[in-house]
Amino acid sequence: MSSSLHISAFLTDSWYSLGRRSWLAWTCDAIDFFSVSLSVPSLGKTFNKKNPDITTAITLTLLLRSAGAVIFGFISDRYGRKWPLVFNLVLVAILELGAGFVQTFKQFLAVRSLFGIGMGGIWGLAASTALENLPVEARGIASGVLQQGYAVGYLFAACINLKLVPDASPNLDGEGWRSLFWCAAGISFFAAIVRAVIPESEVFLKARAEARARERASGLTTKNKTKIFMKETGRMLKKHWRLCIYAVLLMTGFNFLSHGSQDLFPTYMQDTKGFDSNHATIATIIGNCGAIAGGTIAGWGSQYIGRRLTIIICVLLVGAFIPLWILPNTFSGLAAGAFCIQFGVQGAWGVIPIQLAEMSPPAFRATFPGVAYQVGNMVSSASAQIEATGGEHQRTTLIDRITGKPKDAPDYAKVQGILIGVVAAYILIVTILGPENHGKHFEKYKAAFEEGAGNDEEMDEDAIREGIRRRGEEDSSSSGEGKGEKD
Repeated sequence: MSSSLHISAFLTDSWYSLGRRSWLAWTCDAIDFFSVSLSVPSLGKTFNKKNPDITTAITLTLLLRSAGAVIFGFISDRYGRKWPLVFNLVLVAILELGAGFVQTFKQFLAVRSLFGIGMGGIWGLAASTALENLPVEARGIASGVLQQGYAVGYLFAACINLKLVPDASPNLDGEGWRSLFWCAAGISFFAAIVRAVIPESEVFLKARAEARARERASGLTTKNKTKIFMKETGRMLKKHWRLCIYAVLLMTGFNFLSHGSQDLFPTYMQDTKGFDSNHATIATIIGNCGAIAGGTIAGWGSQYIGRRLTIIICVLLVGAFIPLWILPNTFSGLAAGAFCIQFGVQGAWGVIPIQLAEMSPPAFRATFPGVAYQVGNMVSSASAQIEATGGEHQRTTLIDRITGKPKDAPDYAKVQGILIGVVAAYILIVTILGPENHGKHFEKYKAAFEEGAGNDEEMDEDAIREGIRRRGEEDSSSSGEGKGEKD
């Protein structure tokens, strides 16, 4: 009954906060990122490049996301969640806008590389803001809803690509893909404005207030909090280095699973299966509907059967649906395969925000999950290029749907099927061998800029109460003295 009440409270009271602060930011992140995935053939025509060359932009973006995770994660754990995320969103909006104006392929690669740095900070800041402000019982479903902002973003980008890009193409000399980037930039600017008018994370404000109370209680001051923060970071790394390595290994597999099944899918539908851009986009939309359903259901279910078991079930579903994803030649069969495979892929992903948050050293729950996620992204950054290059070497015969004549085509179906099958097996092993801290109250621990945070020390409630009491006495005394002087 208690669990149901907490989830009901989440759905009624906290959804508005979660959606505006975190879900929207993560959705914008996906729209910006998948603008390239949806435009690979068009970009190839504009810059006169082959698919493996265009996917270099995806690789560079993923490579540099870890730098953004470190930079913005540290700033967030040190100074707060709000303004780092606002700046982060403005930065990616500017770079996304710039990508729509580039004239050469080198310029495009440069802008997308810088975009990776800005993009890298968003997930850690969004996840920490969302999950730390919710009751433990609601964090499973919140994790699923938050993570599927990524699928919703991909879906939005696909819808924009389906309608806006063809309409804008005649006015842009056949380069309608630029309108997709400009539209994505505007949405990110909007998300930055929304985040700017919403208050700071309540849990972070409480931790900062309690730190000040503790300082008053002990008679000490911590003017140089940045120095303390760096010292506690060193302690955390010394204590949790094995956990850091494990988290990177886990996220490497997960990022291969996600990007290997998503980034080249529209190109696969066109080049290997022979469908036009509209059909490829519609199949992408259907796949993302499966992702949204899978992530939300799995996140909710993980609250009851555990994080690791939920991941294992979803990854087994991925393996079971690989044949449906790559073997059919009809649109309905391929669309069904896209729905099912993404249900499993993003179902497993729906557990990741809360799994990483509960696994993290509690004082560093913006930095640790974000960096682990993006370092995993860095290791798996070449997934689209691997598939594109594999398609250049693995060939198949395609019957042209217009002329009815056979033609040589890249066999992305075989390449994707092998990659996802191997990755799914890897994730099963890593997940089974890993830790789980289901239901951890990470909001009760010291903030990263406090002494002892690196050793996972909990807040000292007695010291806080004593500090508040002393502060009250000081205020009363000062008020009395002022009144006496006036009299």
